[in-house]
Amino acid sequence: MKTSIATVSVSGNLQQKLEAIAEAGFDGIEIFEQDFIADEGSPRDVGAMIRDHGLEIFLFQPFRDFEGLTGGLRAKAFDRARRKFDLMQELGCDLMLICSSIHPDSLGGIDRAAEDFRELGELAAQRDVRVGYEALAWGRHVNDHRDAWEIVRRADHPRIGLILDSFHTLAREIDPDTIRSIPGDRIFFVQLADAPLIQMDLLYWSRHFRNMPGEGDLAVTDFMRAVAASGYSGPVSLEIFNDQFRGGSPQGVAKDGYRSLIHLMDEVRRSQPEVPVDLPFMPARVAVEGASFIEFASRGHETRTLESLLGSLGFKKAGHHVSKDVSLWQQNEIRIVVNQERGDFAGTAYNVHGTSVCDIGITVASASDTFERATALGAKPFSQPLGPGQLSIPAIRGLGGSILHFLDGSSELSKVWEVEFRGEESCDTGDAGLTRIDHIAQTMLYEEMLSWSLFYTSLFRMRKAPMVDVIDPDGLVRSQALEAENDAFRITLNGAEAHRTLAGTFLADSFGAPVQHIAFATADIFETARLLEALGFAPLKISSNYYDDLASRFEIDEELLSAMRQANILYDRDASGEFFQLYSEPFAGGMFFEVLERRGGYRGYGAANAPFRIAAQKRLLRTLEMPAA
Repeated sequence: MKTSIATVSVSGNLQQKLEAIAEAGFDGIEIFEQDFIADEGSPRDVGAMIRDHGLEIFLFQPFRDFEGLTGGLRAKAFDRARRKFDLMQELGCDLMLICSSIHPDSLGGIDRAAEDFRELGELAAQRDVRVGYEALAWGRHVNDHRDAWEIVRRADHPRIGLILDSFHTLAREIDPDTIRSIPGDRIFFVQLADAPLIQMDLLYWSRHFRNMPGEGDLAVTDFMRAVAASGYSGPVSLEIFNDQFRGGSPQGVAKDGYRSLIHLMDEVRRSQPEVPVDLPFMPARVAVEGASFIEFASRGHETRTLESLLGSLGFKKAGHHVSKDVSLWQQNEIRIVVNQERGDFAGTAYNVHGTSVCDIGITVASASDTFERATALGAKPFSQPLGPGQLSIPAIRGLGGSILHFLDGSSELSKVWEVEFRGEESCDTGDAGLTRIDHIAQTMLYEEMLSWSLFYTSLFRMRKAPMVDVIDPDGLVRSQALEAENDAFRITLNGAEAHRTLAGTFLADSFGAPVQHIAFATADIFETARLLEALGFAPLKISSNYYDDLASRFEIDEELLSAMRQANILYDRDASGEFFQLYSEPFAGGMFFEVLERRGGYRGYGAANAPFRIAAQKRLLRTLEMPAA
């Protein structure tokens, strides 16, 4: 399978686009005419530049408003086609896309259009090029791939074929299985795009909201299953129009695009094994069993502050690394690693972000399979020199500058804590009832959320919860949870749209640290709150007005309400259960810990409480930032 992406999908000038596309691993491109025109090179120079990057030119596009014209307009359309065919020959490209006409003077009729394309096929044969016809979802007369195929079929010319685009089919809710009956050799090219389900004008939706397969709500996998069943064996390409992508990093967008294509075709192969898919083997999406550890990069007095906070949460120093300045703090299933090394990755992370989460260890069914799939999807392996007593743990570079290590229970990796650490204190007594990590909250710019979501859901067996709005007094934060099977592992993605929000300020102050808070689960939050108080934990103070309002919104026992008020515990409820939250004061420029209890089948994350929690955090941060008198 050859992979491709349209140059219009990536920001920058043509040189920058090509560098990003080649680096991501694509085999070739669709060259958008505007990108060619904007470049200073001749057609031959541009073609050579593309090939110098190791890329093929699979498609030249777009050619608009061809079929159904009469008189001088028809003659002009054929003259334009001749000029573009000549240009394609110089570029070194043999296929041009013609999209269905939207010209106000074009006439309908399948036979009329077929005759136009039959004549164009003869012209294409003279230039040794081919033409692919695509049905635009907003085409004047042709807006359905079934009609486009009928025109191609009646044209009956070897130089004329069909181009399919998932957006144009799925946006009109056309059954993709209708593609299965089209001969694969008559499909010349396939373009893919996903999109969120939005009720709006088709053209505007297409031009501004397309995204990568797996990032939206369209049935792109079903579409591609049908294409594969037809026998199509040509390139699979991305054609993405998206305002965020146009302004984003070309490298990031290209990498996401490559990851999305490989993931999509792997899903097609697994769901339809009888259909051959030319794709190298990779393990299936991996089941996550939980968070093995969270590692902080820290140093000096900041380390003492962090360790004091961990102690007040009931964590005990369980061990110290055999060869590095790294300590292990533990409570039941939760492991926090504090790394003060200066010469490794943690040292670099500290220099950039200050005290921050630099590494997340994830327990999976198979660490080797996870690593193999991650690298097949374009993730960069991570390694650093091993010191005495260290195991080689599979790891990749995640997003936001962090590292992900993969551990499992079926290899020597399960012994990492006994091998790499020497015990210091017993962990059997004195905890605060924290049992496991409920979720890890990662913060990024809003325009990066799709990239983070795709990264995790293409690698792990995780489902996406609905997007919710988190109301900050200074703006809006978009939040989406990614949840593993049996809720063994949860990540919340929080996209900052405004720099004055708590999330936006954290990103700015930490220079893009990837984790803003960690939530710990307890079976009894009130008992935990009592134990935390005895340990000297300082909870985030919640306004008394919050509890007065809570009594008006929910039927809550007065004794329970009083207990929440006294302990600064927040509350939420849905149709399935109840939710209790307790927060630490912020530290290290805006990081914080959360303690929570889920009762019944509560699925959310307390978004309704966010405005009041954030207001309390901001009051405290402003106080901390005030200069001394």
